Formats: sequence, C-alpha cells, structure tokens
Amino acid sequence: MSELTVVKIGGNVIDDPDKLNDFLDAFSNLSGKVVLVHGGGKLASDLSGELGVKTKMVNGRRITDAENLKLVTMVYAGLVNKNIVASLQARGVNAMGMCGADQDLILAEKRNHPTIDFGFVGDITKVNTLALCKQIECNSTLVIAPITHDGKGQLLNTNADTIATEVAAALSRFYKVKLVYSFEKLGVLMDANDDSSVMPVLNSEQCAQMVKDGTINTGMMPKTENAFYALSQGVEEVIIGNFVSMENNHSSGTQIIQ
Repeated sequence: MSELTVVKIGGNVIDDPDKLNDFLDAFSNLSGKVVLVHGGGKLASDLSGELGVKTKMVNGRRITDAENLKLVTMVYAGLVNKNIVASLQARGVNAMGMCGADQDLILAEKRNHPTIDFGFVGDITKVNTLALCKQIECNSTLVIAPITHDGKGQLLNTNADTIATEVAAALSRFYKVKLVYSFEKLGVLMDANDDSSVMPVLNSEQCAQMVKDGTINTGMMPKTENAFYALSQGVEEVIIGNFVSMENNHSSGTQIIQ
C-alpha cells in the first residue's frame, strides 16, 4: 500500500496569518498523497458579533442554531476553505476544496444528546471512501471543511478533529495512513505552562493518568481521544504537535501509541 498523510490544522493557526503561511509552506513541501482537514478559527465568532447573530457555547462547544449554521457554512466551507485552497494553488499544489456534502463525502446525523440541544451539530455516520480515493488518485490534494450533511438536504456543523480521524480511519483500508493533529503547541505537554515539556511518546495508560490529574484537560482531551480511536481503526501513525516544527526537523511532536 502507498503512504498517505492526513493533516488536521487547528483554528489558532488559521487565525494567525504568519502561522498559517508557515504551515502552508511546510504542507506544500510534503511528498506523496496528502489530505488537509481544517477547522474554522475564530472568524465565525467575530462575524457573528458584527452581524448580530448570537453565539451560545456549552462546555466550550458551539450551539449551532439555524442562523449560526448559515454563518459557519459561509465561513468554514467558503471563506476559510477557499483562502487555503488559493494559497496552496499559489504554492503549486493541486488543491481541491470540499465539505462533507460534496460528492456525498461525509454523512452525519444530528446530534442526539440527552440533556443539551446542540442544534445543527453532526456526528459522522459514514465516510464515502470511494469518492475520497478517486480524488486522491487523480493527484488532488483535498482540503476538507468541517461541514457535513445528513443525506436529506440538511447541512451540519461537525468537529474538524473528528472529521480528520474518520477520514484517516476510512482511508487506512487502502493506504498506510499517518495522521497529524497540527496546532500551535509543539506537542502534548507534561506542564501546560512549559512549552518545552513535550512528551515524545504518549501511550493510553499515561494519557489516562494525565486526564485524571488534570494535565490533559478539555482542550487536549478530544485530540487524544481521537488519536487512540484512529490507531484502533487501523491508522499506522498518529502525531500531535506543531506541523511546521516537525517538518523542519525540530524536536517536536508527540507520537501516540496504544
């Protein structure tokens, strides 16, 4: 099987033009088959204030009502996605921007939570692996925005980390997949206040202890949960860290192992 790299880029990188440019420089130099999944950054929140669209958060997660769904779709699948695609094209990368509704790429269902109505937030039910593989084999670099659909005409806002995980897992049946969760930190930190305290390797037992003692908290927890799930689904290698530093051979990044 040929190798494929799936990279998820975090919102804090998207929000900083210099960090984003550095990331895209490094990403564009990757060899082989690659897929990029991106979040939305804070632009949707900024615009919601300007447009008078109220934003409600519960435990750090956006409640996506009908008006917010319009906004995040325009921002994530429109402005952010096309800016990244255009920037990659300028770097000689044959990029194609997509969201889950395009080519029936990612199906999801409206989240059914026992106590919280998250609105139009989607949990993934199926990834169209055939459509993904066709585009990849045509040498397209897919740039996937975190908007999915339910197959019945309803768009849904879906967590980008989860999309990257499910896409990597689905593609692992056909490729040797490396999954990178890229954000502004150098990796999983032993001490949240010390950026140099990067753990080179993190296993499930260590992770459970760090969650228990609060070292890994709400910000990092979804990434580690997704990372271990990806490994259980056949993804060969999972890294959490700063993509630019990793690609420049700096000592960074945390490899996740079972």
